[in-house]
Amino acid sequence: MANEKSDPAHADPNQFALLRQRRFAPFFWTQFSGAANDNLFKFAFTVMVTYQLSVSWLPPAMAGLVIGALFILPFLLFSATSGQLTDKYDKTRMIRFVKNLEIAIMLVAAGGFIAGHVPVLLLCTFLMGVHSTLFGPVKFAYMPQVLSERELTGGNGMVEMGTFVAILLGNVAGGLLVALPGNGLTGGHTTVAVACVLLALLGRAVAQFIPPVPATDPGLAINWNPFTETWRNLKLAHQNIVVFRSLLGISWMWFFGAVFLSQFPSFAKEVLHGNEQVASLLLVVFSIGIGTGSLLCEVLSRRHVEIGLVPLGAIGMSVFAIDLYFAARGLPPSDVMGLAAFVAQPAHWRVMADLALLSLFAGLYSVPMYALIQMRSQPTHRARIIAANNILNALFMIGSAVIAGVLLGAGFTVPQIFLFTGIANAVVAFYIFMLVPEYLLRFVAWVLSRFVYRFKVQGDEHLPTTGAAILACNHVSFVDAVLLMAASPRPIYFVMDHRIFRVPVLGALFRLAKAIPIAPQKDDPRVYAAAFERAAQVLREGDLLAIFPEGGITRDGRLQEFKGGIMKIIERAQQEGVEAPVIPMALTNLWGSFFSRIERGTAMVRPLRRGMFNRVGLNVGHPMPARQVQPALLRERVARLLEA
Repeated sequence: MANEKSDPAHADPNQFALLRQRRFAPFFWTQFSGAANDNLFKFAFTVMVTYQLSVSWLPPAMAGLVIGALFILPFLLFSATSGQLTDKYDKTRMIRFVKNLEIAIMLVAAGGFIAGHVPVLLLCTFLMGVHSTLFGPVKFAYMPQVLSERELTGGNGMVEMGTFVAILLGNVAGGLLVALPGNGLTGGHTTVAVACVLLALLGRAVAQFIPPVPATDPGLAINWNPFTETWRNLKLAHQNIVVFRSLLGISWMWFFGAVFLSQFPSFAKEVLHGNEQVASLLLVVFSIGIGTGSLLCEVLSRRHVEIGLVPLGAIGMSVFAIDLYFAARGLPPSDVMGLAAFVAQPAHWRVMADLALLSLFAGLYSVPMYALIQMRSQPTHRARIIAANNILNALFMIGSAVIAGVLLGAGFTVPQIFLFTGIANAVVAFYIFMLVPEYLLRFVAWVLSRFVYRFKVQGDEHLPTTGAAILACNHVSFVDAVLLMAASPRPIYFVMDHRIFRVPVLGALFRLAKAIPIAPQKDDPRVYAAAFERAAQVLREGDLLAIFPEGGITRDGRLQEFKGGIMKIIERAQQEGVEAPVIPMALTNLWGSFFSRIERGTAMVRPLRRGMFNRVGLNVGHPMPARQVQPALLRERVARLLEA
């Protein structure tokens, strides 16, 4: 299976084609059935204690928080162990074990529903959390082993979409089934019990068709102490600072989402004055939004891991969470409404639009982060990194339950809690993007390549997904580096003329990107030497280095002679044992655009000289072995790409 993902036969046109392949389809439907069962069980239980049972020690406003916290607690306690098990054993074997466990738990839960026994159902909530804790690392460690880099965003989008469609169907089914009248075999509680057991059996049957996926670290010695192993996993994740801070970003997203999901029954009942069907409708809208945003990721990212979507998602999450407060606070008092009466009132459409859009942007936020973590985590430790993510998720989600509970206890309303969450999201997102500027840089590159230019990349399969390489490109405009960022799924370190750092805005952007300033040796020997030392370090660490061999932006639109700096970079890398290939690249049709020097030798004089959405492109050539590179030969390769 490890080699299947690189088979050209799997270069599918879109993410839905994965559902026709055995490496993905049985896995997808297995996780789909598990997510549906989790949510059918949890939402039916929540509705039961919110609307149907009178439990003095579990008031309706707190029921969703308690059930959510119990479900999340195992992620905190057992994620470290589940990550080790996933790295050590065949992932298919782990999946089938987890599905067997689900059947046993649901048989116990069936008795709890039929008897209306709340303590038994609370125990099963905890046990289903254990089930999901074991499945989480398997789910996200499985995909990078069977999907290529170009399929990873689409695969994650499909899984995220499937998960939230399953949440939608599970919640709708749970809300409708538990509300069925009667106490016998056709009563709501009995029907929910039967449905939970049947879904567990179906998931186990589908899991039988998942092909074997080998262990990534079969020699791993399991540390059964959850506390020491949890600390070790967090330290392991922290070794890659971009991955670790991305874990924090995902955990914040779950904090954000948990606030909304846990409060939907109470929000529907106490603020919107709706019945159980209205609570289900809110979850339908939320799930459709997440699923839509997740599927859009592949389209908007051009089938690469595009983390530039993350800031866009964060902006949308805050805007529509804050607007939800204003949409909900002015609703007039009303008797409890059914679904038809609720939908008939125009004021409620704004509420539903806010929920749909904030969840859509949450999908744009989360899918690229998951793909980034999968792509940049060391394969032998990937499941343990995912386990560290689950630990952090659990901490953040339990924190969200505690904070929401404290705010409710202090007299704040549910819409006010949504407002606080939206504002906090803006603050946290800004902080994360300052800590990990790569997200912000990719966002700028994404916007420039889609809303300023119509940017088309050809030959991007020649861009390496791992290992050191030197990118050599013609230099046409002040935004060449930004466009190259947009074309590459990996971060690029640029060697750039020191004078460009003085350009307003662009200079700050390139400093944020840790671009390497270079000056002529006669002008500034210190900067000249430091540039080659830093370039050698980038290649030594296995990263991408980009250089514009012409030495400056063209002033007449023609390709200039290539200088010898690239040869010095290659020689320095070879001295340290690094044979980095050189990849010729050519930016096309940029001359004459706003950022080129066509106007009197300068730039940015006539903004609309060529109108909006100029068509520009990047042609990427076949890699050249370092020992074959000469400036004249490299220039010839770039010139051919310009004519392609």
